[in-house]
Amino acid sequence: MPKSSEAFVDSPAKVFSVRFVVALLLIAAGIGWILYYYLGVRPDPAVFPAEEGSPKAIADLGLWNYAIGFGLIMVGLAISAHPSTPLGRGRGVVIGMLGCFLIGLLWICTFYVFSNDLSGLPVMNDLGQWNLAVGIAFMAVGFTFATRWE
Repeated sequence: MPKSSEAFVDSPAKVFSVRFVVALLLIAAGIGWILYYYLGVRPDPAVFPAEEGSPKAIADLGLWNYAIGFGLIMVGLAISAHPSTPLGRGRGVVIGMLGCFLIGLLWICTFYVFSNDLSGLPVMNDLGQWNLAVGIAFMAVGFTFATRWE
């Protein structure tokens, strides 16, 4: 006996699942951490002698602040690749995957184009060769989306 067509009706997926909210909070926290360090704590390299940043606990971390910030962003993006989030299902997977690949590619290309004088590019001027790691990390997160692609 064939089943009724009512059994195959898909229920609408929730847009704001707990996982998606956590992913958004992690991404926002990562961006906020980088901005707070760069604009508020980082000592101005143009001033001689160099001033100490405040609060000292964050200023002492130095470049690790960027690792914390970009790490939070990457983890947030990786968490958003789950099927319970809008970026983890349907067209969202393609958007997330291509978005991460393009951001990584643009980050690396921008670094190579301006590598002789990075002083005009915020955040990139502090990272130096670590800009390559940031671009590759974005591409790696793109592969987490690629594993969800059907």
